[in-house]
Amino acid sequence: MRLRIAATAALLLMTISAFGIDNSALRPPAGAKVAIVVFEDLECPSCGSAEPMLKDASQTEQVPLVRHDFPIPQHRWSADAHIYARYFDTVSPAVGEEYRHWVFLNQRSINKSNLRDVTNKFASEHKTALPLFVDPSGQLKAKVTADFNLGQQLGVSQTPTVYVVGDVKNSPSSIPVTDMTQLVTTIDTMKRQVAAEAPVKSTKTKSSTAKSTKKK
Repeated sequence: MRLRIAATAALLLMTISAFGIDNSALRPPAGAKVAIVVFEDLECPSCGSAEPMLKDASQTEQVPLVRHDFPIPQHRWSADAHIYARYFDTVSPAVGEEYRHWVFLNQRSINKSNLRDVTNKFASEHKTALPLFVDPSGQLKAKVTADFNLGQQLGVSQTPTVYVVGDVKNSPSSIPVTDMTQLVTTIDTMKRQVAAEAPVKSTKTKSSTAKSTKKK
């Protein structure tokens, strides 16, 4: 067993070395100092349970929520749902975000047979149309696959996998969140790390100006 684990670890290390890890995935998006990053599966019940906490933390803590597609191969309709989500991103990022949230809230009533119909209904309610072929060129599927491959390179093995990431250099730039009840606490921890590295504004110029004025 130990030899098998060691061999698996070595193979993973070789794969990461060969393809490289996109460290920007575990960094906040441009303009943000702290963010939540999640690798998720739209059919995953645990992801559905985590969704309200992720949305609430993003809004209350005022940090962006960055989603990555990680459809589990054994799930029957997840991959298609992720492609639909990517299609709605092309309509509007807000509509794509709303679709993902809507799917999580309605997971129990969705199956492989009715996914297209319920997605079509969602599109109508959001004043858009779902084309007969949403991904004729395969570009949307390629984006989903790229996210999945990135997750594998980062060692993601389950969903949801959540990180709090920060724009820091002297501290770890990402903190895994294994207990969703600690999400807000982890965000606060990262915010403190970011603040600790922020440059201190010099008051030397102001002091010199004040002295010069006093002499006059």
